[in-house]
Amino acid sequence: MLTAAGTTALVAGHASGATTALDNRWYAAAPYLMPLDNDPPDPAAIMDATGLKAFQLAFVLAPNGGGCSPTWGGTAPVSSDTAVQSVINTIRAKGGDVSISVGGYGGTKLGQTCSDAAATAAAYQQVITKYGLHAIDFDLEEPEYENTAAIRNEIGAAKILQQNNPGLYVSVTTAGTADGTGWFGKQMLLEAKSQGFTPNNFSIMPFDGGFNGAASQTSALTNFNAILQSTFGWDQATAYAHEGFSGMNGRSDSGEMFTQADFQTVLDYATAHNMDRFTFWSLNRDRQCSPVDNGGRTSGTCSSVAQNSWDFAKYSVRFAGATPPSTTPTPPPPPTGCKSAWSSSAVYTAGDEVSYNRHNWKAKWWTQNEVPTASDWGVWQDEGPC
Repeated sequence: MLTAAGTTALVAGHASGATTALDNRWYAAAPYLMPLDNDPPDPAAIMDATGLKAFQLAFVLAPNGGGCSPTWGGTAPVSSDTAVQSVINTIRAKGGDVSISVGGYGGTKLGQTCSDAAATAAAYQQVITKYGLHAIDFDLEEPEYENTAAIRNEIGAAKILQQNNPGLYVSVTTAGTADGTGWFGKQMLLEAKSQGFTPNNFSIMPFDGGFNGAASQTSALTNFNAILQSTFGWDQATAYAHEGFSGMNGRSDSGEMFTQADFQTVLDYATAHNMDRFTFWSLNRDRQCSPVDNGGRTSGTCSSVAQNSWDFAKYSVRFAGATPPSTTPTPPPPPTGCKSAWSSSAVYTAGDEVSYNRHNWKAKWWTQNEVPTASDWGVWQDEGPC
């Protein structure tokens, strides 16, 4: 177990339950999925429908009663977990993989309860080792990112994990504002700079802050790029290579609306600027509400916009460089040859076949002079056009 900075930890790629790592672009494209809450969808069905390979499972927190050990949502200890492990096994059996997100909005974070960065890293190392992770996301936002000591622990832990798990993909996600990110987000970046920590990306969440569609989001991403440049001394291209987008599909908590067209616009921006990450909250919401509510409420289990299931996941697939499967309906089979024409004077028994009105028909029982027609209670079964 990891106990201090520099201690050798179990490499994620060789941990129990590990699988072959995906290309980092897939971890960068992994949408968030709550595996235990908000009516979790079947990840295998999403993979089949969209071609998605990576999922960002959320969230690992400190225990609700306090302590420095990882739990799912504050209640389910990672050490004894089997439910999330089963979800991960399903994804990996189909050639996919997961990243796990720690933190999120609300709840108590390990950075708040663990004594220092090393202890925080030791708790997260349990998660990496348990699930054989190749990627981890630090979601640093309200209220934790207002706590200087907690953010110091989280950033320090991220640096330790990055050092002790070679190849580990690390993303850091924080709040977005029209100016890029707010004062606490900028303080978090300064903490990373002071510790000499550079993750694969810093991602902002440009929603719940007075945003209005894609134009306001791409403007925030441009402004955040300038913040990254000024904080770390990067040029524009280097800053974009360490920048990410984390959106919210459909109706946000504050009533903003983000449609498929908005996602396409931001995706075009992200790819044109060679950004490192494109993700969203969440797959649990990537389906149409029933009944359709025309954006009248925000739900954890549907988007409140008109959509087909998993529409938004396909933008992540495209960011990863893959092409989602076609949704064009499978054409019907070509007509078969026609049977002997039906005769009003002939006697037919069960199984006899005839043709009538350019369809083939099969008799269900004895009949004479009953015109073939489609009916659940009729004698004739329609076998299709001929």
